[in-house]
Amino acid sequence: DLPLPSPLRRHARALRLPWTTRLVLRTSLAGSVGIDLGVARFATLSDGIVYQPLDSFRGLEKQLAWEQRKLARKRKFSRNWKKQKARITALHRRIGNARKDYLHKVSTTISKNHAMVVVEDLKVSNMSASAKGTAEQPGKNVRAKSGLNRAILDQGWFAFRQMLDYKLGWNGGWLVAVNPRNTSRTCGACGHVDADNRTTQARFHCVACGFEENADLNAARNILRAGHARFVCSESQDSESQAQGSKVHQDLLAGSSPASVMPGIAVL
Repeated sequence: DLPLPSPLRRHARALRLPWTTRLVLRTSLAGSVGIDLGVARFATLSDGIVYQPLDSFRGLEKQLAWEQRKLARKRKFSRNWKKQKARITALHRRIGNARKDYLHKVSTTISKNHAMVVVEDLKVSNMSASAKGTAEQPGKNVRAKSGLNRAILDQGWFAFRQMLDYKLGWNGGWLVAVNPRNTSRTCGACGHVDADNRTTQARFHCVACGFEENADLNAARNILRAGHARFVCSESQDSESQAQGSKVHQDLLAGSSPASVMPGIAVL
């Protein structure tokens, strides 16, 4: 039996149901999908669908900077200062609302069309940490890293994952988070792992077998394969679980029914 998705736990408590229950998927697990999140592309799905980034902050960044400079020239807490402060607050609200609206639309579309969604367990706070360093050990490429940090935070990856979690729970689906290690460096055809496989941001070229694919799409398929491994073998990280997950992945893509591949899962 699988643990009940977190958004449904309070309902289980209200109905006095056990904390763990058999997960009944509303659709075939052939509808499972892996998602690679990025900056150049907001989300690349393993089935080839791409969602472009909204970049709500970038679109209004210059206007926001202009309004903040106007605020700095006003006497603090004066009437004009308060009016200008309200304009900046409204601009921040506009940026946040636009981002939230986009994330809701994308997460709703994905959760309604897939039974299992696999994402990377990204540590956004670590990825967006400052590269400034210290006086003794100053950082490198601080300006470029600062721009990347703003772009990462502008995407709203963490909020997107939360939305997927509770929306999939409402629909009887399942969200799986996997270790992001080497998902962008692993060949989706032969499994070879090498940093040289991805020499550019957009293209993936395996140095072992010559396989070529869009880098984000290849990563999304690796994420889906890792999700199948975790789904079948819980959180085991050994080679046997990875092999079994890959076999399930291939069987599902070949058209095998989820009931035959994973007999412990009831499918409507």
